[in-house]
Amino acid sequence: MLTREQVDRYRNDGFITVEHVLDDGFVADLRCVTDEFVARSAQVTEHDDVYDLEPQHSAASPQVRRIKNPNRWHPVFQKALEHPGILDVVEQLIGPGIRYLTTKMNMKSPGVGSPVEWHQDWAFYPHTHDDILAVGVAIDAMTVENGCLLVVPGSHRGPVYEHHEDGVFIGAIGESIDESEVVPVTVDAGGISIHHVRTLHGSAPNRSADPRRLLLLEMAAVDAWPLKGYGGFEAFNSRILRGAPTSHARVEPVPVVMPEPQPERGGSIYEIQTQMSRERARLRQ
Repeated sequence: MLTREQVDRYRNDGFITVEHVLDDGFVADLRCVTDEFVARSAQVTEHDDVYDLEPQHSAASPQVRRIKNPNRWHPVFQKALEHPGILDVVEQLIGPGIRYLTTKMNMKSPGVGSPVEWHQDWAFYPHTHDDILAVGVAIDAMTVENGCLLVVPGSHRGPVYEHHEDGVFIGAIGESIDESEVVPVTVDAGGISIHHVRTLHGSAPNRSADPRRLLLLEMAAVDAWPLKGYGGFEAFNSRILRGAPTSHARVEPVPVVMPEPQPERGGSIYEIQTQMSRERARLRQ
């Protein structure tokens, strides 16, 4: 459970970390299954429904940057999604009704690891209100050297930034970031990070000899309804982790810029961000 101080820090800064949420055995299981997925990716030559591959990927040296919706493919990830220790923390931040939006295992291989440019998750999936967050489950220790999450504290209370270039959505902001305000989100394996849907964040490449694997679980209050549609009421409600379904959407005056029009090449944030201009890319440098 969170202390009052931790809850206040999340409200003020837009992110927190909580250590020792998962035990060592569970972390070992997550690592083992993730390694199995990476090994099987040697048979894959391009992005598909399961894998998002690094440009350096090959059969001889598999390099995966994301396992998409991992809870669909293996029960250990579903177990993490439903972990009581995680949900207890989330409940303190967004209330007793919790729905998951999506899951992904983001990975940065040693000395490789694609960066993610500065963005707000809100730009990708605006809802009727912003009681939405992302839980990052640290499968490995998250360090500055291996490309941990970088955030701008308090940015969730500021503007919703444009994530467009030349009128097309490219999933990254154009404004410069004051480097003195950037904070690395370091956490040990088995701990979690949590950031608000409007918190500005990104991550640099992995410049270490160690892997960086982060299971991201994106969750919302059950009365937050997606502005781009929800794929049917039954399917929508199947994502509820705690609480009961509701037909009542809570609507709050939050700023919204729709992620449209989409770029010529869609896909994950990695693919979308590759279409931005070189001048706009900062964390790749």
